[in-house]
Amino acid sequence: MPWGFIMDMRTPNSDTSSFHQWRPERCDRVALVLQGGGALGAYQAGVYQALHEEGMEPDWVCGVSIGAINSAIIAGNPPERRLERLRTFWDRITSRKVWHYTPDGDVYRKARNLTSSFLTTTMGQPGFFKPHDLNPWLSPAGARTATSYYDTTPLRDSLIELVDFDLINSRKMHFAVGAVNVLTGNFLYFDNKKEVIGPEHVMASGALPPALPMVKIGTDHFWDGGIVSNTPLQHLLDQEDKMNSLVFQVDLFNARGVLPRDIQEVMARHKDIMYSSRTRYNTDVYKRMNQLKTDFYKVLLKVPEEKLTDHERALRDRFADLPEITILQMIYQQKAYEGDSKDHEFSATSMREHWLSGLEDTRRTLKRRDWLAMPEAGMGILVHDVHREKDY
Repeated sequence: MPWGFIMDMRTPNSDTSSFHQWRPERCDRVALVLQGGGALGAYQAGVYQALHEEGMEPDWVCGVSIGAINSAIIAGNPPERRLERLRTFWDRITSRKVWHYTPDGDVYRKARNLTSSFLTTTMGQPGFFKPHDLNPWLSPAGARTATSYYDTTPLRDSLIELVDFDLINSRKMHFAVGAVNVLTGNFLYFDNKKEVIGPEHVMASGALPPALPMVKIGTDHFWDGGIVSNTPLQHLLDQEDKMNSLVFQVDLFNARGVLPRDIQEVMARHKDIMYSSRTRYNTDVYKRMNQLKTDFYKVLLKVPEEKLTDHERALRDRFADLPEITILQMIYQQKAYEGDSKDHEFSATSMREHWLSGLEDTRRTLKRRDWLAMPEAGMGILVHDVHREKDY
């Protein structure tokens, strides 16, 4: 599938050169929340392309693992260069030729994908990671090569080339990536509103053990945030502001699936469940907390002003205007020939299929203008899924 086919699939009358900022009524912020998922991350690039064509550039990007890399490329470039930079990155890391010709049929495609993932395992990926000169099992404890199989220096070089970290740190766009502290096991976000972001913060978010090495920042060491929480939605829900948000949550692993019939399907299903989002749980908790705040506010209104403490007045004012959030959830739908290696199968053909899937899913979502509207006052949060008719 040539790039021209994807890049020329413009929506009718779209003008990508004007970069007008379209927003639904009462929407203060458009957020892009990107899950981790390795090679599947090209799906997220397709989602961004559809938003870019629609003139809906995000005000906030937040990611984990490959989602952190895509987030950095988006936040670290002006709108007119973002697609070009995403395409450069994904072309680079999928540039290795697997087969010169693949016969038609799922059985051949599955064999080709297994070959591709084997090449990734043995040779790494250009512009992303390469095998250590010495296997960690043969390395002495404490050596640089003793705690991972691959070296991520190529990723650092790619980030320095493709991402303007000065632009990220200008805070024109809110940017955050999730990682986990190796010593404490605590999950945290590196947020450009709180600290200066560099390549190491993005690399820390994607340092999945034991494949990729832990990243040292200051005196601490960090691993991929996906081993604790693979979907960074909670960071947005925890914000203490009153901004109504339209959130595009892009998931690469689907919590729903079918009963496995062989060991490869067992491994794939296990990975889906382990890394899928917990959106329903997060939104249910948010709804309960929102309702409690609303009820508490109504009670405080009934208390005479002179009997309220300063703290109670502050709470009343804080809960007077709670934000409304609409979440549009895009979930990558696995192909029949994809197995448990789908997240480390970096062939160019698969990458373009993933990209096109994200592009088409988002275009279909954007056609539902009723889905883009902010919830009615008091609802708190509303979730739409392009692959499900019933909202929750």
